[in-house]
Amino acid sequence: MNKQIRRLAAAMLVCYLVLFVQLNLLQVVKRDELAAKPNNTRAVLREFDKPRGSIITTDGLIIADSIPSAPGDKYKYQRRYTAGDLFANLTGYYTFAYGATKLEKKYNDVLTGSTSEQQLRAITNILSSTDNTGSVKLTIRADLQLVAKNALGEREGSVVMMDPRTGAVLAMWSWPSFDPNEVVIHDDVKAGDVITLFNALPGKPTLNNAYQERYMPGSAFKIVTTGIALENHALDLTSTFDDERQWLPPQTNNPIENYQGELCGGDLATVFARSCNTPFARTGALMGADVMVAGTQKWGIGEKIPFDLPGGAESHFGSVEDFKDATPRLAIDSFGQGDDLIVPMQMAMFASTVANGGVMMQPYVVDETLDHSGATLDTTTPKAWKTPISPDTAAILNQLMVGVVQRGTAKCCLQLDNGVQAAAKTGTAQLNALGEQQRSHAWITAFAPAEAPQYAVAVVLKGVNDEISDGTGGRLAGPIAKTMLDYALAHPLAGS
Repeated sequence: MNKQIRRLAAAMLVCYLVLFVQLNLLQVVKRDELAAKPNNTRAVLREFDKPRGSIITTDGLIIADSIPSAPGDKYKYQRRYTAGDLFANLTGYYTFAYGATKLEKKYNDVLTGSTSEQQLRAITNILSSTDNTGSVKLTIRADLQLVAKNALGEREGSVVMMDPRTGAVLAMWSWPSFDPNEVVIHDDVKAGDVITLFNALPGKPTLNNAYQERYMPGSAFKIVTTGIALENHALDLTSTFDDERQWLPPQTNNPIENYQGELCGGDLATVFARSCNTPFARTGALMGADVMVAGTQKWGIGEKIPFDLPGGAESHFGSVEDFKDATPRLAIDSFGQGDDLIVPMQMAMFASTVANGGVMMQPYVVDETLDHSGATLDTTTPKAWKTPISPDTAAILNQLMVGVVQRGTAKCCLQLDNGVQAAAKTGTAQLNALGEQQRSHAWITAFAPAEAPQYAVAVVLKGVNDEISDGTGGRLAGPIAKTMLDYALAHPLAGS
């Protein structure tokens, strides 16, 4: 009898060991593989049928949350975006059939309470049904976001405002946008039709064009070229340029002209304020490809921006090889035309760098993440990304950008309320070839107050119609920048 009991015990032990190994194999070794199978929806459904945390602006507006679904719904919870399209390109959307985008994707673990920290904090409630979701608090101000939306109106383009001292993004709006509530409906077929429609629309409304697209910058790029030239002693405040309407670089019969063929010249402050093209074309060509390319790289051009939203675009200038035996191309790119492409957020970062004494901060939109009780999980610490220019160069650029507002291309439209002095650079990027219908983007990037900067802003209006293409950066983008800066200065956030 004892022998039989021992055999039975041994057999049961073997069965237990086999079961133990198999469970660990499935739950640990093959967990990711099984979860990735397209026909395995149990994990997704289990997550989708649980509560999900909120996304909140820095001034306390809940812009994404989950509410109980209507009776008879196949899912227990309905994701809701309380401000419609206003924050769509920041929050993204969260769906069962089509996944998640933007903040909903990047911070999914926090919102579902799945981070290791949240799991550890909830261990005492492991046998209860306590809600373990977390929330994401943004640096974005709801009031500034609405001001940006109203100021841009139904014109294709983007507005970005940030704190140059920290890199915190305070507003980031692009038009066209979309209403994510139309995507998160619990009818997968209709939701798919809506997504297909949005993706087919011109203007790419489901992209956040402020950081996921890039555009020719025009003369706003002269901030970068001037910064490189000052750092390499190719320019200083005593530099002067002859009056001329055009300049013929070597290796070409096609001259470079000033805007509308204007006669332009003078000292550095004058040509920067008037935004003459030929002085900066000459300067870029004189410095050469090695210096210009290395200089743009110091400004972060051509490199992925360290941003806490996924899928960002990279700005573009070109490589040394691109400019080999191509001096005219280098000259053209040096004043913001040709193959130059800049992400609107990075244009705001250019102004911020000047405002911040030469230090370019990493941009971010998430201030902190919180557990369900409101205790902090993680807080973003401001970090420097690049230092492309010295404090002395930044001071000179500040002075030059003040000149743009006082007597240059932004004099018309960037005189701030209460006599606050702004600093700016405008840009009108000509997109059409000679003889084609004129098309141009309108740009401005600015900061204020010039003597102690608190806010930096960049605005781009896309040249998709005659209204934009017939204007200039100062006259079209300038009033939007003024609206943003005036409002921000008059309405500081409590405690900031």
